[in-house]
Amino acid sequence: MDMYPFDDNKTFPSMTESLVIHAAHDLRLEPVPLPQPAPDEVWVDMAWGGICGSDLHYLAHGGVGASVLHGPMVLGHEVSGIIARIGSEVRGFAPGDAVAIHPARPCGTCPECMARRRNLCRNTRFLGSAARDPHTDGGFRRTMVLAATQLRHLPPGLDTCRACLAEPLSVALHAVARAGDVRGRTVMVQGAGPIGLLLVAALAHHGAGHIVVTDLVDFPLQRARLLGADACYNTSNVEVRDEFDILFEATGVPAALSHAITHTRRGGILVQVGMFPPGDIAAPMALIINREIDVRGTFRFDVEFDAALALLSEKPEIADILVTQKFPLSDFSSAFALAPDRRQAAKILLSLQDE
Repeated sequence: MDMYPFDDNKTFPSMTESLVIHAAHDLRLEPVPLPQPAPDEVWVDMAWGGICGSDLHYLAHGGVGASVLHGPMVLGHEVSGIIARIGSEVRGFAPGDAVAIHPARPCGTCPECMARRRNLCRNTRFLGSAARDPHTDGGFRRTMVLAATQLRHLPPGLDTCRACLAEPLSVALHAVARAGDVRGRTVMVQGAGPIGLLLVAALAHHGAGHIVVTDLVDFPLQRARLLGADACYNTSNVEVRDEFDILFEATGVPAALSHAITHTRRGGILVQVGMFPPGDIAAPMALIINREIDVRGTFRFDVEFDAALALLSEKPEIADILVTQKFPLSDFSSAFALAPDRRQAAKILLSLQDE
């Protein structure tokens, strides 16, 4: 567990160094205002942050799908930290506590929230997202103020470094839940990016019978084997002919959808995990109809965040296999330059307290 020498006499600054995206190809480490915590809020000294595919999209394209930057925004939603100060109404947390941070703040009153599908909340605020105006700043910074409801204590044995993987693992766990009971089923994961790799870990944990992973690059396929895949194929030189009970399409590449449908058996389930770009996507609908393929979307997560923390505590090797490099926040440019290189990087972490 993390050891943190809390200083009750600490001086709290009004600014904090943060990683701010201004536009495509314009990422800067600069100070942003740091508000005083409200009575129900907590001041957190950030510890670790994972670079997500959406962070890379903001840098490369100035947006992710329909979420387009209209002004500067702090990136980062896979984050953990140490509590430095709590508001007067906060209970259950204390300065010095190591915490994981749930990035979503659902409204609690919309039809989706009332139906206990808070991951679909139409009014949610999500860290490091330009989906709403004003944008919701993320956690790639030295210190931030958060609602206490977004914090989770770490299970025994889990440190803040591994804990920042709870967010992407939650995405995988929610996708597996959308598929239903996977025990003993034949499963393909199409695409071995970080989410695809965590799908493998989640499927193995939930007892999938035979897990096949495909990708166009060997390096992530090697990681997939370590996480529990039974067979891995580089489809740039190997053709997979089998059909599967359940298929997870985790590339988000429009051309891959037809391939996924073709490899889902009659009466099978196709879970679309990868995010397609906005607009219409061509699909062989006749195959979906005459095979009675059940196509299911999956979006973010909710209570799976707590399950992800428990799983990381039980199996820390999941994080250790997925994380390939770590960089100090001050060297963010090197980290973001390496992150898209799938020949040598899977998940890259930023240390948010380097000097």
